[in-house]
Amino acid sequence: MTPNLRAGPAAAALVTAVLAAACSAPSAAEPPASTAPAPSVTAATTTATTTTTTTTTTTTTTTTTTTTTTTTTTTTTTTVPPRGRLVVSAVGDVSLDPDYIPVFRTLGYEHAFTGLDGLFLADDLTIINLECAASRSGRPADKAFTFRCDPDALPIAAANGVEVANLANNHIRDFGETALVESRANVAAAGIAPVGIGENAIEANTPALFEVNGWVVAVLGFGGVVPSASWLATEDRPGMADGDTIETMVAAVAAADEAADLVLVTVHWGSEGKTTPLSGDVARARAMIDAGADAIFGHHPHRLQPLDTYAGRPIAWSLGNFVWPRLSTPSATTAVAQVIFEPDGTVEACLIPAFIESHGHPVLRVQPTGPCDWKGR
Repeated sequence: MTPNLRAGPAAAALVTAVLAAACSAPSAAEPPASTAPAPSVTAATTTATTTTTTTTTTTTTTTTTTTTTTTTTTTTTTTVPPRGRLVVSAVGDVSLDPDYIPVFRTLGYEHAFTGLDGLFLADDLTIINLECAASRSGRPADKAFTFRCDPDALPIAAANGVEVANLANNHIRDFGETALVESRANVAAAGIAPVGIGENAIEANTPALFEVNGWVVAVLGFGGVVPSASWLATEDRPGMADGDTIETMVAAVAAADEAADLVLVTVHWGSEGKTTPLSGDVARARAMIDAGADAIFGHHPHRLQPLDTYAGRPIAWSLGNFVWPRLSTPSATTAVAQVIFEPDGTVEACLIPAFIESHGHPVLRVQPTGPCDWKGR
């Protein structure tokens, strides 16, 4: 895997500023201030001529005075690295909850990654949906399923090539607001970029930014499966980024597009058990791509759904379960989505088939072929 470096603070500040403007109430735009060009300086040359005449000799004396103005210009040149191939992997629901997958207590969290042949270490960026509160705080909410991931599992995920975790899903607040806030901090402390939640709506909708292989890449997370409105981040309340409202999703994508070459979206949406996308999610995906999204990765239905394209950009409607108990053949059937961005602008995508062969243990079913066989090119 090529090392990924966070983009500098200037890019992050630009995204935050544009997003803050997009989230604020619309107001009449003020005309830009007029800027007059700087006056030019011209060197002046003055010539004085004195003529003295006698009856026998004519003498002409000419004196020339030249004033020279010297301008020194300092030019700073920034070398931009050439773009190389960029390979992005994404998967669906990941649980690192030892109560839900007890085998982790005996086999360790490495068990979640040993069936992948180092795939996430070979790519440039790996995105998961972390389906749990990654915190030891709080009490369980009054709901059918509550998931608490072990914070000690997070560095192991990072060591196995996970760079980004979407936390905007219907389990991030299973143990309350404090656990939600701590989850973001714990994920970041493990070296994984958290997306989709924050101390407020601006932070929840701000992307993780990376500089890799000559590209600036923004990753956004959204949660469209909301147990109640209190789970959503507001101006002064922690929570997750709204994954239902097209206007706010489009605003976040457009803001990210101002600071990045590529915008990737990971979104929790759809209906459990369904193998096709909801019509509302189709509209959301197309609107985000129209606003600048370059790839979209969906999850939540616990079923693998098709890989699609719109305007030449890939949409993985649902990547199903990934690190999850093996509950049935349909729910254990999964895949890794890969998107390959070439320097010439070519975008290719594929699904690499995988299967959850035992609890918490996805295994690649075939070696990558077609567009996913990028190593052989």
